[in-house]
Amino acid sequence: MASAHPTVDHEEIQRWAEKHGGRPAKVETGGPGGILRLDFGEKDPNLTEISWEEFFAIFDDNDLALLLPPDAKSRFNKFVARPKDLRH
Repeated sequence: MASAHPTVDHEEIQRWAEKHGGRPAKVETGGPGGILRLDFGEKDPNLTEISWEEFFAIFDDNDLALLLPPDAKSRFNKFVARPKDLRH
């Protein structure tokens, strides 16, 4: 059985999210950046929609990777610490 794979590729992440109806968003935290999320479907009132540019700035500043599912229909995703082999 295949498992989720981590990616840091901005184009892959944006393509995947948009294909599944996702928009870049964050949870406001009072600190710099916020907590990243992908908002799917009806807008979640607890999230602040942001541009892809801001999304990826926070993503890179925090050395994150995004786990994406092997199943093309699944919207599973999870932000994780960037693995050493994917750091620039």
